[in-house]
Amino acid sequence: MMNSTPKKYLKDNIIPVIQGDYHVTNNPEAMMKCVLGSCVAVCMYDAKSRIGGMNHFLLPGVGYHNSQEKSCGLNMMELLINGLLRFGARRKNFEAKIFGGAHITDGLSDIGAENAEFARAFLTYEGIPIISESLGGTHARRLRFWPSTGNAKQLKISTTEIDYVNKSAPKIQSISADVELF
Repeated sequence: MMNSTPKKYLKDNIIPVIQGDYHVTNNPEAMMKCVLGSCVAVCMYDAKSRIGGMNHFLLPGVGYHNSQEKSCGLNMMELLINGLLRFGARRKNFEAKIFGGAHITDGLSDIGAENAEFARAFLTYEGIPIISESLGGTHARRLRFWPSTGNAKQLKISTTEIDYVNKSAPKIQSISADVELF
């Protein structure tokens, strides 16, 4: 079974996808996960071949410096598509789901909206159907994606939980309900 993920990343078939990274697999038991704020994750899969992958990009378009290029949308989209093709997925069967793009911090530019717009425009231009999306808002998201089925599940994270993560507060409060997208 071909798998793009080094074994050191796998624990119980869970594959974390961090900022500036992507993974593609045909492992029917794999689940990919990430946490998104203003970043965007594109989950793409070929339902017929049961091959899928996820990317996680920080900035839209292309980077202005070599250090930014890795985590920019254009690079991450090309890596994801090429990874799927290398595994044997067929481009005509691709379907995408997109998540993230929140406006987390007041007073700063809305990079989340720019990331979301880039993802939509890229997929439209490439002729890859977006079958569902959860973009924008002011909440971060925890995302899980099962690449062999295309199923995705997100949990919106309240600002109270973000404070908990950042400040190690003793309590998590007010988390919105799970949303499953199939």
